[in-house]
Amino acid sequence: MLTPKERLKLTLLREKVDRPPCICPSGMMNMIVEDIMDITGCKWPEAHTDARLMAELSAGVCENGGFENFGVPFCMTVEAEAMGAEVFLGTKVNEPRVTKYVINSVSEWTKLKKIKTDEGRVKTVIDAIKILKEKNNEVPIVANLTGPISLAASLMEPVNFYKEIIRKPSEAHKLMEFVTENLIEFGKAQLMAGANVLAISDPSATGEILGPVSFRKFAVPYLNKIADALKQYAETGVIIHICGRLKSIYEELNSLRSDAISFDSITSVREVCENVNNKAVMGNVSTFTLENGTKESIKVQALSCLDSGVNILSPACGIGPRTKFDNIKAMLDVVKFKEAD
Repeated sequence: MLTPKERLKLTLLREKVDRPPCICPSGMMNMIVEDIMDITGCKWPEAHTDARLMAELSAGVCENGGFENFGVPFCMTVEAEAMGAEVFLGTKVNEPRVTKYVINSVSEWTKLKKIKTDEGRVKTVIDAIKILKEKNNEVPIVANLTGPISLAASLMEPVNFYKEIIRKPSEAHKLMEFVTENLIEFGKAQLMAGANVLAISDPSATGEILGPVSFRKFAVPYLNKIADALKQYAETGVIIHICGRLKSIYEELNSLRSDAISFDSITSVREVCENVNNKAVMGNVSTFTLENGTKESIKVQALSCLDSGVNILSPACGIGPRTKFDNIKAMLDVVKFKEAD
C-alpha cells in the first residue's frame, strides 16, 4: 500500500496508483472546521498566530480520519498583511480578511513592503511547517501561496485593480513583478522548512473577470514564474487553483506549468478533462454540499467526480468552518472504497 505522500506524488506525475488521493491544501482552500477545533483544543483566531496551535490544528484533520495531507495557513491574508495591508483575524467560525488596503493605484506599488520570512504570521507559517515535518513523514505537507492576481487585488481595491491593468498595463506589470518576487520568497521558505507540495490559489484570476486576453497577459506569466522558480523545491509537485467558469481560458490553462489544475464546482469535470490534457485534474466536490448535504449526497457527488475523470478528490473551494467533520470523512470513505474495490 502506498503512503499518502507516495500516492499524491505518483498522481501528480500521472502514474498508476492504488486509488485516488483525497486532499485539501488549506490556504484559500481551507480545511479547518469547528469540529476539529473542538477535537484538538486548538482554535481560531489564536491558531493563526501561534505555530504550535497552527500545526496541531492542521495535523488534527488527517490524524482524525480527514484529508490525507497537512497544510497551512488557513486563509489567504498572510502575504497581504506582510506587505502592509491591515487584517482582521476573524473568529472561531470566520476566516481572516483584509480590512484596509495599502495602495490606491498600481502605480503606487513602490509603497508596498517586502515579505520578511522571519517575522509576523509569515514566520508562524514557516515554523508550523517545521513542526508538521516532525510529525509524520508519510503525510504530504502543502505549502500555500495566494496567487499573484489575488494578492494584488488584496493590496488595493479589486475593481480599481481590474480597471488599471487595462488603463495602466506598464505599471500593473511592475506591481505584478514585485508581488510575484515576494511570493517566490515566501513559497521557497515554506518548502525549505519541510513542505513538499506547492499549492497556488488564485481565485481572483477568473476567466470571467479577466477575460482570456488579460488572463494570458497578467495571470499566466506570473503563475508560471512562481511554478518555475519553486518546482525544484516542491518534490511532490505543484497545484494551481483557479475559480470561476474555465470555458474561456482552456488554452491558457494548458500553458500553466503546474502538475495539477484545481477548480470549483461551477465547472464541469468532464469538460476540464476534455480540454486540459497535460495535468492531473483535482476537485471538485461542492463545498455547499459538504456543509449542507447528507453523507450519502456527498458520497454520490464524490463518486461522480471520480467517474468523470478526477485524479485527486478534493473540495471545490475552501470549506466553511461550520461543515461537519463527518461530512469530510464521507469523502474519504469514497476513495477508500475505491482502494478496497
